[in-house]
Formats: sequence, C-alpha cells, structure tokens
Amino acid sequence: MSLLCLVLALSLLGVRGLGDPGPLEDVVIDRYYIPKVCLREVQMGDFVRYHYNGTFQDGTKFDSSYDRGATVAGVAGVGRLITGMDRGLQGMCVNERRHLIVPPHLGYGSIGVAGLIPPDTTLYFDVILLDIWNKEDKLQITTVSKPQRCNRTVENSDFVRYHYNGTLLDGTPFDSSYGKGSTYDTYVGSGWLIKGMDEGLLGMCAGEKRQIVIPPFLAYGEKGYGTVIPPQASLVFDVLLVDLHNPKDGISLEHLEVPASCKRKAVTGDFVRYHYNGTLMDGTLFDSSYSRNHTYDTYIGKGYIIPGMDQGLQGVCIGERRRVIIPPHLAYGETGAGNKIPGSAVLIFDVHVIDFHNPTDPVEIQTIHRPADCNVTTQDRDFVRYHYNCSLLDGTKLFSSHDYESPQEATLGTNKIIEGLNNGLLNMCVGEKRSVIVPPHLGHGESGARGVPGSAVLYFELELLHREPGVPEGYLFVWHSDLPENLFEAMDLNKDGEVPAEEFSEFIKAQIAEGKGRLMPGPDPEKVVNDMFQNQDRNKDGKITAEELKLKSDEDQVKHEEL
Repeated sequence: MSLLCLVLALSLLGVRGLGDPGPLEDVVIDRYYIPKVCLREVQMGDFVRYHYNGTFQDGTKFDSSYDRGATVAGVAGVGRLITGMDRGLQGMCVNERRHLIVPPHLGYGSIGVAGLIPPDTTLYFDVILLDIWNKEDKLQITTVSKPQRCNRTVENSDFVRYHYNGTLLDGTPFDSSYGKGSTYDTYVGSGWLIKGMDEGLLGMCAGEKRQIVIPPFLAYGEKGYGTVIPPQASLVFDVLLVDLHNPKDGISLEHLEVPASCKRKAVTGDFVRYHYNGTLMDGTLFDSSYSRNHTYDTYIGKGYIIPGMDQGLQGVCIGERRRVIIPPHLAYGETGAGNKIPGSAVLIFDVHVIDFHNPTDPVEIQTIHRPADCNVTTQDRDFVRYHYNCSLLDGTKLFSSHDYESPQEATLGTNKIIEGLNNGLLNMCVGEKRSVIVPPHLGHGESGARGVPGSAVLYFELELLHREPGVPEGYLFVWHSDLPENLFEAMDLNKDGEVPAEEFSEFIKAQIAEGKGRLMPGPDPEKVVNDMFQNQDRNKDGKITAEELKLKSDEDQVKHEEL
C-alpha cells in the first residue's frame, strides 16, 4: 500500500497524531541538497510530485515510490498527507533533497499501519521534490533571446516550424525535435498542440528563443503521456522558432535599393538576369547564385520559377536590390526541395537585378551629340571607323576600343559585328556620339561570347570617327561614270591581248585616281584589288583574257564578288 493511501485511510479513521509524542516535538528537517536556483518554494495548497524512500530508525525500508516506479502526487498542507510529510515539504524547491524525521504523533501514531508500520514508530524519509504547481498558476514565458528585426509575430491560425527541448520541471528530458533531425511543424490555435504550447508560441518572432513552463492542467493533466510524461507533470519547453506563415499569406517585398533612374520595370514575359542569396527565416543559407559566379536567368510570369519568385520579380528595375519573402504554398510546399529546403519552409531571397529584356525589344538608341552640319549618314556597306565602350547594364566594363592602339573598323551590313551594334551605327554622322542598348537576341544570344555572359543586355557608348561610302553587296568596285566602250582594251595597257595582275592593278588604281570609280572600302585596298583580279582570272593562269572578263551586272551567278 502506498504512503498516500495510508495517509488517506488513517485520516478517515480520525487517528492521525494519536499516541505518545516521543522525544521529538516536531519534524526534523535536514536540507542536505539545495539547488543553486530556486524559483519557487512549496506553500500550502500547492500540488507537488516527489520521490521518497521511507525507513525505520534501524534502516529497514517500509515503503518507496522508486520501487513502484511512479512518483507520488498530491496537494501539500491540506491534510491529505501525514502531518509530518505536510510540514516536511513546506518551503522545498524543485530538485531539493531532504531527510525528514517524523515523530509518531506526526506520523501514524499509536495505531501504526497493520503489518507495515508498528505503533508509536518514528519514520525516516529521504525526499526529492520533482514538481510543484498551483491551480492558480499561469503559463510562464521567459524570452531567452529575440532578433533585433521582427516584422511579424505568431498569431492564431499561423503555421509554425520550431525546434524544442522538452523537460520535466526537475530537468528530466522527455522529448526533443533536435534528436529527430527536423522541426516540429504545426498550426497554432487550432487544437493540434497542448493548450499551453498554443498559448506559449503566440507573439514569437522567427529566430526568437523562449522558455515556456506549462502547468499540468495546460499540458497532459492527470493522464500524462505514455511513459515519458507522468501524470500531473509540469513541462518545460526551450523553443526556437524557425519560421512562421499563414496559409492566406502572399509574398512580402522589401525594396532594399532602388536606382534613382528607372525607365522601365520588368513585366510578365521579360527575361531577367539576377543574382540572389536564398535563406530560410532563421538565416540558414540554402542557395546562392554568387557561389556559382553566374546569374540566374529566366523568364518571369511564365511558370519557369516558383510562383512566389514569379510574383516577386514583377516591377523590378535594372540594378534594383529587393528582398522577396515567400510562404511555402508559393514556394516548395509541404515537401520542400532536396536536403536544404525543409517542407513548409518560408524562403527569403535577397535579389540583385542585373538586367532584363523582352524578346521583342529593338535596339535602343540615344543621341548624345550630333554635329550641326550632319548631311551624310552611314548606311549598310559603308566602311566606318569608331570608338566604343561596352559594358553590362550594371556598369561592369567588358571592352573598349580605347584600350587598343587604333579605333575599331567595320564594314556595315556584312555580318562582321553583332546585329544590334550594326543597327546602332547606322544613320550616324562623323563626329556623332550615341549610347546604344543591345538586347541579347541582337547581341551574343543565350550562349554569350568570350567575356560576355549568356543572355546579357549590352550597353555601348559610340563615337563615329570616319566613314567611307560602301558598294552594293557582292561588289568590290563600282563605277562613278560610264565604262570605257571596250573595257578589256582599255585595261590591256600594252595591247598584248592579256592582262596580268600588275597591269590590272595599275588600271584600277588609275580609275580611282581619276574619280571614275571606287573600291569597296576597307583597311587594305591592295587585298581588294587582288580579290578582284582573282575573281576575273577564272582559269587561274595568272592573267585575264577578253573571254574571261565579265561585268557582274552581266553575270547570272552571284556567288563571286566581281567587277
């Protein structure tokens, strides 16, 4: 029979405290272990849980809660325990240990307990207090640490993810999320948690740490839980809130840095290149484009990325930095992604937009300076000489003609430069300065080029230095006046019936000097003249005959560049 049952039985008989009081007038208390921290002491009316060994003076054990494998629980100071135990428990702290000597008149008196405790017996108890609470108790919440930045706190109906260590009031652990390797994920205020935890999580910030002490009537009460939580046990939870969201949440945006000038904002269908750091709400980094040294490139609003990011990139400016906070139902949901994004995780992306464009974008040209006497402008097939600076839209310098000994040269419309730059050089006057923005489909495309990232928008600063009029496509030379009546005879300077390379070159140069015609412009006129000769020397014997010489306008084939 347990001590509590004995006390109750003898109380009903009305014999507690009868008999010779013996040599002791009161309980003798030896507080042989007192914990350094004592937040509360037993008072009358408190509910207590404790373990004990009960012995006689000679050391013979008559009862032990340890042997039964269950603590004793009851209310102190209201007559439900023997008077000696009631007095001996007063003022105790959790984890305090006491030796109690209870004289017979404060124990079982002159009657004793048949077959167990003789009459007029002094009792010796070794007691450790494990728990204490009162029906008037409330939840005890202690904030251990709290982040400086807290934009939102837990409310009822929120879904939370948290880690915890759960112990009894005496420090005995009964459960821990850390040991399971995952957070505890649940709704708050929906009855899925014990009432004390439902209340204790309210008002928490992501990253906050709390200690929550829950009295039994807000925990598992008289039944306890399994073998790890005894009946009437106070519970202590050390909680770290990892993140929170509500199923009704949309994304949240924080504009960290917005350029002073923003001529255009991204919309659905635009192709965006951006860098990002992705973290969980507790700051854990799960991904970063910076670590790969490559932007993330994608269309927005077309479902190629998680819905929250699709929404979060709408309206961005080139160069903008923004924070996008995405609830799990707009990210990776309950399943998470890989081993770095847990299920039901809120994601935070710190984004830096490098550039964006639309596949329908044309070249964007802005004139910085145009000479007043601008009468002649560049056309396709013209030979031009120009200076340029080329950079990305975030200002990253790529190339510059100023880094070389001479300006850049090109013949427009011959596919020698990217289409967007070619377009940007058209209709320019010598001395004109322009800025030109080239979308990637008119630049180096998705694959990029050496030193140019894939899908990059390019920014050019151009200055036209020189222009030479071009010739039609397929031509190396054009006449400014009527041709000689017999071209071959005019070309055959020594009248020997054949024109070698030297004679051909002399004739062409004479026409140019007299203003009768011009070569296709370019950096090497000798090469152009030689190409002309090779086109006419059809049998490759080093000379041209009357039968070989043909004007391009007279030919049906267009695969050779000829006169």
